Amino acid sequence: MKTNQEEELIRLNKFISHNSRYSRREADELIKEGEVSIDGKVITDLSTKVDKYTEVKVKGRTVKIDNSRPSTVIVYNKLKGEIVSKKDPQGRRVIYDTIPKKYSHFIPIGRLDFASEGMLLLTDDPKIATALMTSNLERVYNLKIEGNITSAMMQAMQSGLRIEDSKEGAYEESDIDSMEFSPFLWFDIKTNAPKFSKLKVAITEGKNRELRRFFAHFGSKVMDLKRVSFGGINLNNLPSGKVRYLNREEYQNLRYFVKGVEMQADDR
Repeated sequence: MKTNQEEELIRLNKFISHNSRYSRREADELIKEGEVSIDGKVITDLSTKVDKYTEVKVKGRTVKIDNSRPSTVIVYNKLKGEIVSKKDPQGRRVIYDTIPKKYSHFIPIGRLDFASEGMLLLTDDPKIATALMTSNLERVYNLKIEGNITSAMMQAMQSGLRIEDSKEGAYEESDIDSMEFSPFLWFDIKTNAPKFSKLKVAITEGKNRELRRFFAHFGSKVMDLKRVSFGGINLNNLPSGKVRYLNREEYQNLRYFVKGVEMQADDR
């Protein structure tokens, strides 16, 4: 059984990324170059884990966790063609090129791929980010796919599916071969036609390009993918490329959820 302190340990690159201007990729490079120290000792092991009590320094400067202010969560309507990362080695546009600079230290809660758009939650609190990313909260998407929605697709959406070779629909460099898909919470077919079909689906997971892999298994390419809701927080009429704060009810529901996660962890 893990202690509370063990449960709070996170990878060093994640700690640096969550609490500084560096991305995880940049943090890895800094670690390898000997620019990171823990409690006065230079660390070059990328698998190192730390907790909130560890003194971490990057280039001699302490990485500080600011617990003096309340946590903030924002909703961002992600544009197509943006990468959910602080920087992209290929020079492509990232979400931080669009969102206001005052949110540059915020952590994205989950991912939307380059070709996808819609709701992306960001927070300045790593605890909230972890709780939401690892949750089974409802995620709702609007999809446009090539061809008809077949009876085999509907059966798999209702019953779940395991794919031994899930390379179709994935990134070329992905090393994930097999993938198991839980039953969808629900789906609503808007149009079903030979050229393209539209549907709305709700799932509880956020695996790597999950929906694209799912429909690719049936020979159908996802033409458009837009997330419109996460955990009861809705995109509504937020314009593309814009951000908003959660409203009072959304914040209250979020606090209840995170507190419940913490209580479950304490009971383990």
